[in-house]
Amino acid sequence: MEEVLISLGICLAMPVLIVWLISRMSQNETNRKAEIMLKAIDNGVTVDTELFKRRRVNRMLKEKLLGRLTAACICSFLGLVIGAIYLLSCRNDFFLMAGGVLLAVGLAYLVVYFTGKKMLAKEIEAEEKKFLNQE
Repeated sequence: MEEVLISLGICLAMPVLIVWLISRMSQNETNRKAEIMLKAIDNGVTVDTELFKRRRVNRMLKEKLLGRLTAACICSFLGLVIGAIYLLSCRNDFFLMAGGVLLAVGLAYLVVYFTGKKMLAKEIEAEEKKFLNQE
């Protein structure tokens, strides 16, 4: 019974809580911006509509690939550690499944990193030249 509650907590309650917190944070940010805009309108100041637009940081291809490599290393390492915990101490199937899933995700990220690096080599080189010319 205890294992079922732990599994439900991890697989159901935690993702719901994370989504709720992120949406709540976004809602608070929007409310703060709206309050600033209303005060500016009341004071007769011109309002910059760029404030409400979401700004996306344009990362270079190399940075995206390095992010995937980082995720691959973290997931693979966690999968191996959880698998070792399963083998060394407790023979709980949850640890075996969690370790296997994390290891699979880590290996998938590694595959994406190496294929992306190979496929996007010319684009990365052109992007680096463009970046060096801007400085």
